[in-house]
Amino acid sequence: MTNGRGKSDSCVVPTKSPNKAGTAAAEAMEGRRLAKGNSLECNAFRTPCRRDAPSALERVRQAARKDRKQRFTALLHHVYDTQRLLDAYRALKRDAAPGVDGETWQHYGEALEGNLRDLAERLKRGAYRAKPVRRAYIPKTDGRQRPLGVPALEDKIVQRAVVEVLNAIYESDFLGFSYGFRPAKSAHLALDALSVGIITTKVNWVLDADIRSFLRYSRSGMAGEVCRASCGGPARRAADPEMAQRRRAGGRQANA
Repeated sequence: MTNGRGKSDSCVVPTKSPNKAGTAAAEAMEGRRLAKGNSLECNAFRTPCRRDAPSALERVRQAARKDRKQRFTALLHHVYDTQRLLDAYRALKRDAAPGVDGETWQHYGEALEGNLRDLAERLKRGAYRAKPVRRAYIPKTDGRQRPLGVPALEDKIVQRAVVEVLNAIYESDFLGFSYGFRPAKSAHLALDALSVGIITTKVNWVLDADIRSFLRYSRSGMAGEVCRASCGGPARRAADPEMAQRRRAGGRQANA
């Protein structure tokens, strides 16, 4: 989990906590990730002394960080950008199980340029429809089975592209010690930060909790409240009506 006291894998961890430990203490002890080269949205240098203008999505990210109440109403064109769809395709697992249509990563890539152009055009004109999700089950340690949903390959590409766009807006709202389903975050890094915090600071107790079948039984309860609080009410930041309409149409098609 760690290489030694005050050290962690691929992380720079502070060896001394802040003098005034408050609500930011846990975040301060988390440390920061080491740089791993340029991100997908990073712009190349033309010369050592001149930088390119920020990309379109980077400008969205900067605006979201500057004004946390700003609403974004034109986001769909970021999703059907062919370069973003290409990046999403490349980020998928190559040996993942296919969805209901049987399409694999390798077969889709045989005509990748044409397939992505067609996908982008369908997204642009509103003709894209998500396919039904294939149900699969994997065994759990207690003998029960965990249900899984396996989307079709193109749906995975679109979902990843949407996540990339929404991350540009919502990542600035998360605290540093939040590790769930975030870019460059993982359960291993959370345990690493916890280990360093326990070793270097005074800890009285540690709480470990798990909500059983949360997504299955909380669709209209806690999960719905969290969704409405974060993206369904007046504080909603990603408020593109075109994206919302496409999402509702795709959901009806997938559930048919």
